[in-house]
Amino acid sequence: MKRSEIEQAISWARGFLTAGGLSLPMFADWTIDEWRAHREEAATIISTMRGWDVTTFGHDDFMKSGAVLFTIRNGLPDGTAGCPYAEKLIFMKEGQILPNHFHRQKTEDIINRSGGVLLIRVWNSLPDGSVDRSGDVRILCDGIESFVPAGTDVEITRGNSMTIYPGLFHLFTPKAGYGDLIVGEVSSVNDDRTDNYFEAGNPRFIPIEEDSEIKIPLCNEFDRVL
Repeated sequence: MKRSEIEQAISWARGFLTAGGLSLPMFADWTIDEWRAHREEAATIISTMRGWDVTTFGHDDFMKSGAVLFTIRNGLPDGTAGCPYAEKLIFMKEGQILPNHFHRQKTEDIINRSGGVLLIRVWNSLPDGSVDRSGDVRILCDGIESFVPAGTDVEITRGNSMTIYPGLFHLFTPKAGYGDLIVGEVSSVNDDRTDNYFEAGNPRFIPIEEDSEIKIPLCNEFDRVL
């Protein structure tokens, strides 16, 4: 993905956020020079990888597979920095897919914060890490338990949520015809470097083609650019 495309995606997310009446912490607006100026006092933010994140999950078409994310709060798995929980927002355009994956450790509540209707497609995982295509899946939607067939698209309307527990395969997409989405995530500590297992082996972070100057560093590149 090109740096210019990343900057455009963040700009779109900012506008969508404003239209939805939501706001982000002050460091969301820091330029790379401001990050460098605040590097010492922002050490916890940097070490816990808070901030902007744009990815295609290894695909070459952001409009088909990808998302803009912003991590608001987080901690380290060993408890040495940050807090024992995490929160982020995920911005998705209609037509985008967040590919099928599960988490090894993290439990998360996925919340429809603004926009259209979120579809979460679910499967169990087998002991070898593959997808169970036949077993019924236990789901928890705002604490209400039910069971659905493997591969069911669970509809999450605005204000509602679903709990994703470790080992539960899940794929996100906005429901066609209902518009773009701002998805909230409240979870245990988030470690995107080690805790995501993608069915197709997708990379969580992607290489960037530097076709323009870096204005806003992404959360996975602080160590390299600050």
